[in-house]
Amino acid sequence: MSSIRVFRDALPAIDVPQMAEVDRLMVEEYHISLLQMMENAGRCLAVLARDRFLEGNPSGKKMMILAGSGGNGGGALVCARRLKGWGAEVEVYTTTSPEQMKPASAHQLSILERMGIVVKSGDELGPTRGFDLIIDGIIGYNLSGDPEGLPKNMIEWANKSPIPTLSLDTPSGLDLTTGKIHTPTIKARATLTLALPKKGLYADEVLHLRGELYLGDIGVPPALYEEPSLELKTGPIFYESDVLRIE
Repeated sequence: MSSIRVFRDALPAIDVPQMAEVDRLMVEEYHISLLQMMENAGRCLAVLARDRFLEGNPSGKKMMILAGSGGNGGGALVCARRLKGWGAEVEVYTTTSPEQMKPASAHQLSILERMGIVVKSGDELGPTRGFDLIIDGIIGYNLSGDPEGLPKNMIEWANKSPIPTLSLDTPSGLDLTTGKIHTPTIKARATLTLALPKKGLYADEVLHLRGELYLGDIGVPPALYEEPSLELKTGPIFYESDVLRIE
């Protein structure tokens, strides 16, 4: 039985500066660490992958995890660990070397290596025949301009594959404030955005790129949204499930 629930109430949509403020408040004022948020994001992503794309049972299924150097990539690495623990076969490809990853993401990568999961560079991506799902954690909300270099190549590789792609927070390449579609941008079958929906995900020209839209609980206290720097009212959102289908 799927643990995903449908949330039909209205939710405020936020832009990138507001999401950055949520992250700041979480760490500086509420003492909820980046690692805690990353863990929650990756767990929600794994649950969505399992229940929406893997018929509720990841055992024996094959996954390709694409991870960037920042928080988005770290969440994808947590997802890889979770799916591996549930019996899936995972292949992990990163946009950069471990030394160039941000500390929290490098921490997640070290756990995978301790588990014996082979982590490769994105330039080693090959055929997807026999795989069931691609996880996109290449670029998060800190996108600045068109993707370049290895991230660009990984996005183009994923878009050429017939395998469905599930994106974390945003399809890599999309501006979450304006909805601007950079070149290239991932074409996702579904997107799990985090905390609150982002404004850019609702632009008409974006709908075919973000696919089905879901919301994941990263542990933001509802009171945080009411802080003077945000002044948002949400009420309880995730009372039925940590992963919600939204429209």
